[in-house]
Amino acid sequence: MSVSAVFVLDLKGRVLLSRDYRGDVSLKVAEKFIIKLNELEEAGKVTPVFYDDGVSYCYITHSNLVLMTVSRTNANAAAMLLFLHKLRDILTTYFGELEEESLRDNFVIAYELLDEVMDFGWVQFTEAKILAEYIKTDAYKMEVQARPPMAVTNAVSWRSEGIRYKKNEVFLDVVESVNLLVNSNGTVVRSEVAGALKMRTFLSGMPECKLGLNDKVLFDAQGRGGKNKSVDLEDMKFHQCVRLARFENDRTISFIPPDGAFDLMTYRLNQNVRPLIWVECIVEKHSRSRTEYLVKARSQFKERSSANNVEILLPLPPDAIAPTVRASQGAAVYVPEKEALIWKIKSFPGGREFLLRCKFGLPSVAAEEEAHGRMPPMRVSFEIPYFTVSGIQVRYLKVIEKSGYQALPWVRYITTGGEYEIRMQ
Repeated sequence: MSVSAVFVLDLKGRVLLSRDYRGDVSLKVAEKFIIKLNELEEAGKVTPVFYDDGVSYCYITHSNLVLMTVSRTNANAAAMLLFLHKLRDILTTYFGELEEESLRDNFVIAYELLDEVMDFGWVQFTEAKILAEYIKTDAYKMEVQARPPMAVTNAVSWRSEGIRYKKNEVFLDVVESVNLLVNSNGTVVRSEVAGALKMRTFLSGMPECKLGLNDKVLFDAQGRGGKNKSVDLEDMKFHQCVRLARFENDRTISFIPPDGAFDLMTYRLNQNVRPLIWVECIVEKHSRSRTEYLVKARSQFKERSSANNVEILLPLPPDAIAPTVRASQGAAVYVPEKEALIWKIKSFPGGREFLLRCKFGLPSVAAEEEAHGRMPPMRVSFEIPYFTVSGIQVRYLKVIEKSGYQALPWVRYITTGGEYEIRMQ
């Protein structure tokens, strides 16, 4: 990817910051960009990448700013977009809040960063932690160093050498989010599990980590598919630290981790998920002006598990009057600005059922059903510790470092409700 120049504009198209790397474009490309963008908006064909008069434009927006790259060459559009997102993250890390005012207050350091992230239009460093080693936030000029930081010359660009901890620990959270849509007749329309392996590492030196999962592809290759429970992971995406060639060869996740928190891997499973918390709402219309909800919430997971911080959002008509609520467990609060009743249950053990009754009045109008139309779906959020829907398991997590220290790995499993919706009858 060869970038000719980088611009930061305000929403009116005025140039706040620019850096010409190759000298093959005019600074007037910023004016042409705004004119072309307005034309595309009027035509309803706005795209983050477009080509005009021999120049490729790529841009993203953030707050009241537009970050843009231009290129005369046939550049990789996805790589340019990725660079702009990385640049946004770097500036946000340095300035706290990235907006026009913070950028104007830090022009010197912003230009220093633009000089370091690219060299003659080629991307160099996009890790804020590495840049922070020699461009200090509280200094408005680059500190003179006898040599570049270790990470510049090191093949592991995401980790610096010389990191030391008194206690070496690794925390791994296997977090699965259940996305579910259930029709009013009880049919599951959409079900998906989005998972992530979230790590926090506090390790000295340059450790080599190895992680093993109950991966179906690996178990089948070893002839253990029928004996052990395995999961067939789809759409896996890894952090750049993972050695992809090693994974493709023997399905071992081997890596030198960044320092601190990062997402090691994300995955997805398109499988038929049984609703973990089933909610049924029976609407009883006693008269044109009096309506009652009878809500049943049932946990459909094993008794040894328990869902925490359960919130069930029950939509009410926008003109509901004085709702009164009785719940067998937890508490319910009417939230007028959301036009809903929120039922909160702190702890919901598996295999249990709780009830809620809600009575409310309505204005006495003859065509109330036509006026209200279809009600929005009920939404459920929750968190179930020590539980995964997919059955994924961490078989081992090893940390090897040349100094030979012993690291303590901690693994926990959490299932949460993502876009979890149940349509009302």
